[in-house]
Amino acid sequence: MKIECLKEKLTDGITKAERLTGKNLSLPILKCIFLEAKNNLLTVRATNLDLGIELTLPVKVVRPGSAALLGNVLTHVLNHIPEEKNVILEQDEGGIRVGSKATAALIKTFPHEDFPTLPKVTGAEIKSLSSDDLLRGLRSVWFSAALSSVKPELSSVYLHAEDQELVFVATDSFRLAEKRIPLKKKEEISNVLIPLKNVPELVRLLESIPGSFTLTIGTNQVAFLWDSVALVSRTIDGTFPDYKQILPKEGKTEVVALKAELVNALKLAHIFSDAFQQVTFRIAPKDKIFEIRTRNAEVGESATLVGGALRGDGVTLSFNHRYLSDAFQPVASDSVALSLDGAGKPMVVRGVSDSSFLYLVMPMNK
Repeated sequence: MKIECLKEKLTDGITKAERLTGKNLSLPILKCIFLEAKNNLLTVRATNLDLGIELTLPVKVVRPGSAALLGNVLTHVLNHIPEEKNVILEQDEGGIRVGSKATAALIKTFPHEDFPTLPKVTGAEIKSLSSDDLLRGLRSVWFSAALSSVKPELSSVYLHAEDQELVFVATDSFRLAEKRIPLKKKEEISNVLIPLKNVPELVRLLESIPGSFTLTIGTNQVAFLWDSVALVSRTIDGTFPDYKQILPKEGKTEVVALKAELVNALKLAHIFSDAFQQVTFRIAPKDKIFEIRTRNAEVGESATLVGGALRGDGVTLSFNHRYLSDAFQPVASDSVALSLDGAGKPMVVRGVSDSSFLYLVMPMNK
């Protein structure tokens, strides 16, 4: 194999792939990236068996061929080659020579026949989705998924189509986030659970792959397909909880407040929160009082009155500070609505002018 290509494009493609190389002791080949040159295209592939990527780059193929080499080594070499437009990769005995006008390096290769192929996913498709929409959906909910994999269905992001929307949901049983992305038409797809551990890397890759793509959901796999990039993720075989059963139909108490004022009050409250990060909401619509207070026996206490429109019954509930704070970042509107259904019941957070996002948080026991 011998190719010549633009250093910038090659570095970008290799960097994307290298992030997905695995650390599987029983399959050391997964530490490598796979290169195949033919028809003036270079195919770059990497996988950790949970998440895989395959991308193609336009190159000048002098001699076709295939090779597998350590992705992190090739990335470091390309990043430290002096600023030159083109770079040459040439297969030699025992390795790949990476060269430019001023630099030459030989990187050891491994038997490429052992490198796994990327699964070809077949199934229901949604075409012309944008990377930005997928990013917004994942970023809006993934923080609510369970970190423990004891219940795999909770350590995942649940993706399904409903009416003319693509719905993203995650929960750890203490809080739940739902984000709805509008579709151009009604779609029929299977429900899918994307493992939480794949989501951060998927988000990082999506940030660097703009444009529209096709979402394909198959058996135990989901694929994200662009013109020259394919991402394939393993999915979880399980059933997501029927979360709609716990969503309050209509709250007995409602507060509408400015998001910035509420966030600032929570930041102050956090200074005085206890070991359990407990924050107490006292809502008294008749007295027009919405108070956020915290107390720590070793530090002190705080109480902040937050302005807003209040209606319904009076209620006092305590919540985990972190769970509360996570609710507001995905809300696009300046004002938020808090809906409560009484003591011991969850609180629902929505944007006043943004019905696409919903956040539910369970209260803490006294």
